[in-house]
Amino acid sequence: MVQKVILWFFVVMFFVFALVQYNDPDPYVWIPVYLIPTYLCYYKLQGKGDKVMYFGIGLLFLMWAINQFPPAWEGVLLNQGMKTINIELGRESLGLGCCTIGMWICAALK
Repeated sequence: MVQKVILWFFVVMFFVFALVQYNDPDPYVWIPVYLIPTYLCYYKLQGKGDKVMYFGIGLLFLMWAINQFPPAWEGVLLNQGMKTINIELGRESLGLGCCTIGMWICAALK
């Protein structure tokens, strides 16, 4: 039961992440990026997928998150707007980090 709650939490969270990308400068990249873990968490709810797949996809998200990490951290708060590219890169890196965690939790669940 707890596993299903966790997986539904990730399904909803990643779907909301995808929804708020509509006004991003490059939504054609980020909407699919967040819909992939949405689907994969739902796929895990169906009892499908294996640990290696989820771990591998999480590793890809982690490498991308590290690559996106800004050269100078300026925060990610919404009230800061998008004043600099570092804020946008920080948000992207944080979102990819959430995808990593979601995929690795899917790998850990039975």
